[in-house]
Amino acid sequence: MDILAIVIGYLLGAIPFGLIVGKNIYGIDLREHGSNNTGATNAFRVLGPKAALFVGIPDMLKGVLAVYFAQLLSADPLIMVIAGIAAICGHNWSMWMKFRGGRGVATSVGVLLMLAPKVVGVVLVVFIILVALTRYVSLGSVTGGILVPFLMWYFDYPLVIKYFGIVVAIFIVLRHRANIKRLLNGTENKVKPGNAKRK
Repeated sequence: MDILAIVIGYLLGAIPFGLIVGKNIYGIDLREHGSNNTGATNAFRVLGPKAALFVGIPDMLKGVLAVYFAQLLSADPLIMVIAGIAAICGHNWSMWMKFRGGRGVATSVGVLLMLAPKVVGVVLVVFIILVALTRYVSLGSVTGGILVPFLMWYFDYPLVIKYFGIVVAIFIVLRHRANIKRLLNGTENKVKPGNAKRK
């Protein structure tokens, strides 16, 4: 059951919604513009807010569905966590894009919605405040990611989910290494919507 959960989680996570939306609706390959990844933030930057929703919501649902199907296979929280990690890995390193992808934030949020919804609520508020004040999405994402394990312990989730919180934080920080460096150097780009037209 755990192998099936991993396979389903990865395949769900690997669906490249950013690539699909960009190329089929707007005629633009997000891998060739902006930050060159297929996540919702780059979709927002290159294509605009509607495109970001078309990418971000499905990316989040990948995490939700990965955990949901794992629940159908097993009541073991560890299986659900493993499936969630597989979905995040699928998003970050999609087999359909030569093992490239996004930063994994939206898919991580979807997994957390299923495993630790209280944490998502707090992190979302922090993210919105930081982005509204600074217009640095990366700052909001990294700060939210770092907060996750601490909030897991505060709300006293099961131990395996607490450890998952640590994994999420590590994933998000590692995937934002370049952004963190630019933030420290004062060269990070502030987010603003793109205006690409549909083809």
